[in-house]
Amino acid sequence: MDSSVRQRSILRLLDDNGRVRVSELSQDLGVSEATVRRDLGQLQEQGWLKRTHGGAVLIKRAAPEPPVVQRKEENAAQKQRIGRAAAALIHEDDTVFIGSGTTALEVARHLRGRERITVITNALTVINALAWEEGITLLSTGGILRLSEQSFIGHITEQALQELCPHKTIMGIRAINLTSGLTNDYVPEVSTDRVIIRSAPEVILVADHSKFGNVSTALVAPVTAVHKIVTDSGTPPEMVRELEDLGIEVIVV
Repeated sequence: MDSSVRQRSILRLLDDNGRVRVSELSQDLGVSEATVRRDLGQLQEQGWLKRTHGGAVLIKRAAPEPPVVQRKEENAAQKQRIGRAAAALIHEDDTVFIGSGTTALEVARHLRGRERITVITNALTVINALAWEEGITLLSTGGILRLSEQSFIGHITEQALQELCPHKTIMGIRAINLTSGLTNDYVPEVSTDRVIIRSAPEVILVADHSKFGNVSTALVAPVTAVHKIVTDSGTPPEMVRELEDLGIEVIVV
């Protein structure tokens, strides 16, 4: 049995049981425990599983994200707390990029009434939230409208971002995994997300607990591309510690 066949068998067992043990896999597959550990290591590098003492557990695959209007009530209280805490990281005379998504929208809402802030955004929801705020200068990137997310993506958006210099970027993401990094389920948006991450010297990720430990379709960036993460208390403490060990500041609200 070659390695690709063994690894597919391991993934099927993980799908069925959620976890596997090295000793049991060795017996089931008829190979040494060292071979099983090597297979598990390769599957972990690919983002399919997480090694544990004596075995491995399955990494959850993030389901396709529903439209933004359908997500606004999901974990609403947590998103509001995250939005308030992230907004407190923005100061007078800051220029900040705020991306799309329901959690990033809460950041924009908590900037209402503030003065001398410039907000760059590719999200119609953020534009609508801040359009009448006299103390906020609002810049829109334009681009191709992704209707379900109410956001602009594509070459025009990316070109605009390359000509702007925000101090901070605030963005959400579909899935966060220490091994697989930041991933998104909508492939055409990935190149825009990558430009967004590179657009500012400080990247602040806003994400509720449901985004952690998951993997989606396409890699945006490693987790170390982020400088700060604002999340809620439902995020596993061990994941918070691992992120902090990577030099990422994690703010739990």
